[in-house]
Amino acid sequence: MSPPVAESPVRLRPEVSGAPPNFDLIASAYRWMEYLSLGNLLERTRFRPLEAGSLDACRSALVLGDGDGRFTARLLRSNPGLRVTAVDASAGMLRLLHHRCAPFADRLSVRRCDARAFLPESRLDLVVTHFFLDCLSDREVHELVERVAPSLEPGARWVVSEFAVPEGWLKWPAGAFVRGLYLAFRLLTGLTVSRLPDYASALEASGFRRSETGKLLGGVLVSEVWHRETLR
Repeated sequence: MSPPVAESPVRLRPEVSGAPPNFDLIASAYRWMEYLSLGNLLERTRFRPLEAGSLDACRSALVLGDGDGRFTARLLRSNPGLRVTAVDASAGMLRLLHHRCAPFADRLSVRRCDARAFLPESRLDLVVTHFFLDCLSDREVHELVERVAPSLEPGARWVVSEFAVPEGWLKWPAGAFVRGLYLAFRLLTGLTVSRLPDYASALEASGFRRSETGKLLGGVLVSEVWHRETLR
């Protein structure tokens, strides 16, 4: 039996419109849905910054929407000095994350809430958003970055894994694939957005610059590390 999700008190921004998508119904099958659709490519995209050693020096991380916790568990295992706050609106996903991260429970805080309203409670030098920003609109991404930015240390990293529509011959099949994903998750979770957000503009507006980029599947899957150069 999976351990219960800790309902820790959280600071929230009150004005959030609409309910977040509900991933509870697909939580237990999510990993196998990934493997059936794209094999291990999504895992490889998430793990690339860890395997490159890009996150070794981090000490306090905020992980938003990691799903079933495969990345969070590996992040905690690879960095014994790191403390993580994991935020997700899905109780089902958080139970899986909590179970996978059980050996590192003393360094993990779990918060069940809408990440669009979450206010960090401590200083951070790492933010992780793996296939999460694509659940938000452009406005929501900008608001998220602006809300988290005041809690970030100078030189903080923001890790992004996302789908993309590359230029060239893959543009049309990739665009159709992404539209199909949005339709599927609209039916399965109630996701309301229908296109990839411009997260780069939001990060750049808060003083971040892209320092690392990795691509898989011809650029349809992108892994990026952004560094914050200035405080604003």
